[in-house]
Amino acid sequence: MPTTAATPMPPIRLRLIAPSGYTPDPAAMARGVARLRAAGFAVEGEEVLQRAELRFAGSDAERAGDINALATAADLPGVALVTRGGYGVSRLLGHLHYDALHERLAGSDLALVGHSDFTALQLALYAKSGVRSFAGPLLADLGAEPADEATWTEFLGTLGAASRRVAWPAGDAADADVHGPLWGGNLAVLCSLLGTPYFPRIDDGILFVEDIAEPPYRIERLLYQLHLSGVLGRQRALVLGDFIDCRPGPRDNGYDLDAAFAQLGRMAGVPVVRGLPHGHAGRQLTLPFGAPARLRVAGGQATLAFSGYPHFAALHAPPAALQGEAGRG
Repeated sequence: MPTTAATPMPPIRLRLIAPSGYTPDPAAMARGVARLRAAGFAVEGEEVLQRAELRFAGSDAERAGDINALATAADLPGVALVTRGGYGVSRLLGHLHYDALHERLAGSDLALVGHSDFTALQLALYAKSGVRSFAGPLLADLGAEPADEATWTEFLGTLGAASRRVAWPAGDAADADVHGPLWGGNLAVLCSLLGTPYFPRIDDGILFVEDIAEPPYRIERLLYQLHLSGVLGRQRALVLGDFIDCRPGPRDNGYDLDAAFAQLGRMAGVPVVRGLPHGHAGRQLTLPFGAPARLRVAGGQATLAFSGYPHFAALHAPPAALQGEAGRG
């Protein structure tokens, strides 16, 4: 019998949004856009890369407009990707149309992706609108040179499959097997919203945190804030990602990040697992905020599995094709 050629999948529309800092490295952003297009995404919204007002990617109204426009879009993109972090989302939280965003986005197939300062938007959208998102790479990460192949693989692998699992060495962490909604992000940004209407009440969750350039004592203080506020005690587990450039100061007298995490283990009251390969380092996982997850630790190995999030059959192509394009950027 004659065979017929498969109908090619239409490209996935990807909209750039810039809720935080302006673009300091246009070449990296251009590489990111090129790599996304080579992977089959139809990239929209490049005009946000041209905006700048002080340290921000445009005025507060423009940046809030990027988010609010998703609530009124006649045809939602498949992915909304944050360009970069920095600071700026906190200024927008009082200007977002949460009811409209809930009506349009809650339960939709939109994959809203970013990390760092984006953590504030993830928390607020989940708390006020029930909108889920992904802690994943920024456009700036996807345009890094050289490209990080693991970041590309995880980005395509998560968005292209109904479920995903990541494993890593967990050192001497105690054995554990817990279920719960996966949530978290940048530790300092997360703690900045404690006590506000934009911090979600999530019980029995698997909380992951990471940070950059905070001294160990500040990391411990932030973790104590989660503990003393009761947030930590309501979780099933705490997972520690990358803590980059978190160095002790001249007066710390031997106190370092290991000492801070040892104290966390004594006071947390929940399983604490280190080593999640996610944060501000070269590798970025793509983790679905609010999705059902299972964390298992056994014999010094941790496995985090998650499912129940938006994904796209068009991304089922082998990630190696994208990696090849990225390496030529």
